[in-house]
Amino acid sequence: MDGKSRVVIEKVSPEIDGGRFYSKAVLGDSVVVEADIFGDGHDITQAILCYRHEKQKNFREVHFSLPENDRCAASFIADTKGLYICSIKAWVDHTLTWHHGIKRKIAAGEQVAVELAEGAQLLTQMIEQASKADAKQLKLLAELFLNKKKYDAACLAASEDAIHHYAYKYPLFAAITTYPVELNIYVDRPRAGFSTWYELFPRSTSSKEHTHGTFNDVIKLLPRLNEMGFDVLYLPPVHPIGDSYRKGKNNNPKAGSGEPGSPWAIGNADGGHKAIHKDLGTLGEFKKLVNEADKYGIEIAMDYALQCAPEHPYVKEHPQWFKWRSDGTVQYAENPPKKYQDVLPIHFETDDWKNLWIELKGILQYWIKQGVKIFRVDNPHTKPFIFWEWIINEIKKEHPDVLFLSEAFTRPKVMQQLAKVGFSQSYTYYTWRTSKAELIEYMTTLTQTEMKNYFRPNFWPNTPDILPYNLQSGLEAVFFTRFFLAATLSSNYGFYGPVFEFMVHDALPGKEEYYNSEKYEISKWDWSKKTRFTELISKVNQARSTNKALQSTNNIQFCDIANDQLLSYFKQSVGGDNQLLFVVNLDPYHKQDGWLKVPLKEAGLLADQEFTVHDVLTGSQYVWKGEWNYVALDPHVLPFHLFRLEKK
Repeated sequence: MDGKSRVVIEKVSPEIDGGRFYSKAVLGDSVVVEADIFGDGHDITQAILCYRHEKQKNFREVHFSLPENDRCAASFIADTKGLYICSIKAWVDHTLTWHHGIKRKIAAGEQVAVELAEGAQLLTQMIEQASKADAKQLKLLAELFLNKKKYDAACLAASEDAIHHYAYKYPLFAAITTYPVELNIYVDRPRAGFSTWYELFPRSTSSKEHTHGTFNDVIKLLPRLNEMGFDVLYLPPVHPIGDSYRKGKNNNPKAGSGEPGSPWAIGNADGGHKAIHKDLGTLGEFKKLVNEADKYGIEIAMDYALQCAPEHPYVKEHPQWFKWRSDGTVQYAENPPKKYQDVLPIHFETDDWKNLWIELKGILQYWIKQGVKIFRVDNPHTKPFIFWEWIINEIKKEHPDVLFLSEAFTRPKVMQQLAKVGFSQSYTYYTWRTSKAELIEYMTTLTQTEMKNYFRPNFWPNTPDILPYNLQSGLEAVFFTRFFLAATLSSNYGFYGPVFEFMVHDALPGKEEYYNSEKYEISKWDWSKKTRFTELISKVNQARSTNKALQSTNNIQFCDIANDQLLSYFKQSVGGDNQLLFVVNLDPYHKQDGWLKVPLKEAGLLADQEFTVHDVLTGSQYVWKGEWNYVALDPHVLPFHLFRLEKK
């Protein structure tokens, strides 16, 4: 402890759990660090943010802004992928305090000969660290301040901003307070912050009835997905499927002859997590799919599901990695009253956990070697947090481009902890947030609380496991709205299509589950089919790719509109060159209207200024003026506007 220290640093952001976890950014982001920084009395405090990339030896420095009510901010551009380390230092700046004081005294007509001499001492101390040119100027100023014959010129020089400039450039540190916690910020590649996902089952891609699809069939669909604007194609597990207790149609405990079973029951005599289902193709054909997708700017996302079918090689080779019951049988997965006899959970409390972890890391390394850089992780909340922290950090040390999506629909704190330990993106509760109040509250939580620093949401209106009740209506307006909200509220979104794209909505009675679920059977889709919904998806994805404001999540601001069935929000890009206004009718049955309050200040508009709102989906344009403007939306035409603001 330094008894001369006079500055307090507190309420630092982003600081996750006292520095235990890193916050997140993407390449090119402006990383902003904020803190309350203040000292006793009236002296001026100064603070610097010291930051470096983990592969750099020396820290770079940037000054915090002068405080507004003692809240300060400093920023830097994240120009390198990987981990940044930051620290904060603050001190009472005697040079700035002197400069502030002498300017006031000179303005008041007081004699300041003593103060000029004190200033000369401060400037002389700066010379030691100054450049040759600046040192010369500082020496001349110090001599001027001590020259009693040039008192008036000295007072004039002491009042100028040049002194302020030198004080910032060559600070005189005294009794520095160093914030005791280093901040860690992990910088991912841009796709971590902006991505558009499409999920399909490769086995359902054949153009022939009752025929198992292949990787080559998936390749034929790439132009279609590219045209629709998707950049991530997510495939459920592509590994061999177990034979014992194979599930049949609609999760029937007994599969009939020829039924394919669930892809999540991984492993049989043909291999496990490093093998490919023989009906899908060869490893070479899988690699061809990865390479062909890359030509269209599409990445293949692979499922990382840590569970095994009873025939998985691990069960025989490493029985200690599974839980065995007193009757000698192995414990299968259960979620009472549901039973999943075809799936064996891995026993992470095994005494052989070190070898288990190394093997599970090897699975990722194997598929990364085949060109996969994105993994959608199945049910991560049923495995230890400490395991995920270890394996994600281990992989990203070697492969910083690899991204992990957490598929966890569970308790809030569990989902948040998974994000903290390193998952790049996270599934969310969006699927069940439907009312205006729920959507605003949830988005505010995601973007205005500490979660904005570590939790990257990925909005999915449906999944193979979830057909939410709102979609079971089958109403076109509901499908349109749930899609549009996902694609514009969040910069990362996806859906399980073609089921979603073709608005399939048959459910098991009383459940949020698909009837004739593709999880248990091979489906036949007309991939040449283009619907009104297909065209709309393409237009919205095009808008996402060409409007920077849609490539961030945390830049959202909700707008007042006096109708609970109308939701409006505003987004703009950094610098404000791209400004978008969204209006959504949440009522799928009736036309809704109301007066919308445009955020004029944030948009840089004057109260009496005319401006154009251009709907980028329909081409319609309206001239608006002032803060309040009228909107009306008919769900049977199109239940939303995507306006781009264009100033006259």
